Amino acid sequence: MEYRQLGRSGLRVSALTMGTMTFGGKEVFGALGATDVKGARRQVGMALDAGVNCVDTADMYSHGGAEEILGEALKGHRDEVLISTKVRMVLGEGPNDGGASRHHILRQLEGSLRRLRTDHVDIYHIHEWDGQTPLEETLGTLDTAVRDGKIRYLGVSNYAGWQLMKALAVSDAHGWERFVSNQIYYSLESRDAEYELVPLSLDQGLGIMVWSPLAGGLLSGKYRRGRGAPEGTRQVDERWNEPPVRDREKLYDTVEVLVRVAEGHDVTPARVALAYLLRRPGVTSVVIGARRDDQLADNLAAADLVLSDTEMADLDEISAPELIYPHWHQLSLASERLSEPDLALLESHLTPVP
Repeated sequence: MEYRQLGRSGLRVSALTMGTMTFGGKEVFGALGATDVKGARRQVGMALDAGVNCVDTADMYSHGGAEEILGEALKGHRDEVLISTKVRMVLGEGPNDGGASRHHILRQLEGSLRRLRTDHVDIYHIHEWDGQTPLEETLGTLDTAVRDGKIRYLGVSNYAGWQLMKALAVSDAHGWERFVSNQIYYSLESRDAEYELVPLSLDQGLGIMVWSPLAGGLLSGKYRRGRGAPEGTRQVDERWNEPPVRDREKLYDTVEVLVRVAEGHDVTPARVALAYLLRRPGVTSVVIGARRDDQLADNLAAADLVLSDTEMADLDEISAPELIYPHWHQLSLASERLSEPDLALLESHLTPVP
């Protein structure tokens, strides 16, 4: 297992992080899985044996059930693992049961610590943007929690580019702890994050943690042109609607290339999709999760799969996002002075020099 620096922090995180959305199975999360404590102990053991040193969860997963199960599963192993969890989502019917206010953050942080059976969270992500709470309130609260020792490092998830840059500017202006992790949706199905979030992360020193790297299973190889969704998968469960697929034909074209590359290595398409992301600029760790042990074992094996430059180029070409403004304009008129963050999006669109 490779260990990578998380942004500009001194923290080293395994290239694969174990996700826990399948733990618990309460309400909507039943569409993903219902791993109990016994199953969680077994899967956590598999991940640790493979060299994984980070486990990701959230207060909203099964309404705290995933944290409860993870806390039980980590008994005797807490010091071997970095725990990442999140706060922001609505978890009740009261007016303060969601958001990034001081009230909600502190209340949920204490709840997460209790459920996880620990005195600190290693990486604490703000799970989603809150447009009504001042950033000074959110970030000042997080800074205090870091100074109190309840949080080690700060992360963010699902922010737009301008929202994240504004948050970093507020932290810098006050001398507060900065975000060092940016957890984003990023996959061969949708590379939208390359427009702003990947370049911003590279420029500002945030390590990228990828959620749903298999696009909710769409990149598993089970979904092919002309075939219906397999029974028992989340794509046929009305309770789950992520990710939205805007161009299904492009998805099918991408899956065909994915399957071809996988056949060349005699591995699953899922393993190739994960290995592809591990080669992308700025990516620190890819969050994997599975209903079944065999799926988890296959995902863990992606850390050892090496794709050729030609295979990467083929996957890049078929899945490349269209250049929206101002990116097509910059490609045309500013290509002689592109930085590393710029190239995260534009490099595959440059005409090779003969």
